[in-house]
Parts: sequence; structure tokens; C-alpha cells
Amino acid sequence: MTSPIVVRVRRVRTHPEPLPLPRYETALAAGMDLRADIEGELTLGPFERAAIPTGLAIALPPGFEAQLRPRSGLALRHGLTLLNSPGTVDADYRGEVQVVLVNLSSHPFTVKRGERIAQLVVAPVSRVSLVEWEVLDSTERGEGGFGSTGR
Repeated sequence: MTSPIVVRVRRVRTHPEPLPLPRYETALAAGMDLRADIEGELTLGPFERAAIPTGLAIALPPGFEAQLRPRSGLALRHGLTLLNSPGTVDADYRGEVQVVLVNLSSHPFTVKRGERIAQLVVAPVSRVSLVEWEVLDSTERGEGGFGSTGR
């Protein structure tokens, strides 16, 4: 097993009862749950969105990004998802990580302090060089997209 990648984290505000740091909930989980670091509650009406603070800033090592992803239970049971999913936190960003949560249901949803609202997945980033080319090699699929391969 390889050594874990170290990601430094800073709490951006103090609170008498700090929220737990994100952690993997199971041994093979890909993501860590992020919590809403809000005072009290925030209600999102149908089709409303808000940037929900997590209270954390992170320092990713070069060559990595953090992806913000929806939690499947919130999506299935309450119609909540991330508007820019997956959201990307770049390695050079040092501000507070916030989650753009949207309520796609027809019922209001109340977010409470400490509620798990998204997942954080740290992943390697590939850097590429773009080279302009007159003609690209052909493939069986060609230019077909947006459902061209069937259901």
C-alpha cells in the first residue's frame, strides 16, 4: 500500500464546536464528506441554489485537484445536487471551499450546520500540450455525439 498524499487543511473561522474534518467513511471510499459550516439553518426552495461554506481551505500538492461531487443519498431522496458537478478546486487555490448546492425538487430543503452536503475526491491532474492539426485520424464513431451510440 502506498503512503497517503498529504493535503494541508485550515479552518477559516473559529466556532465553539468545530465540525469534524472530512474523512473517508469506509475503507474503500473514494471521497470524503464535506459538511455545511453555517450558523443555524439555510432553506433552499425549489430550484434555488446557494454557495454553502465548508469552513475549510486546503493546500493541494502540485499535480492534484480536489473534485466536489454530489452525495447520492441527497440526490435520490431530496433532489439536491451540485450545480457545477464536479466542481474543481485547483492546487493553487487557498480560499474557502464552498459547495454550489441546488434543490431540483418541488419541495424546500433545509440545510443544517454540520450536515454532509458533498463529497471531496482528490485526484491527479494531467497536463497536456495542444497542437493544432489540419486533419484528425478517423475512428468508427467519427463525429457522432450526444447519444449517437444508442441508449
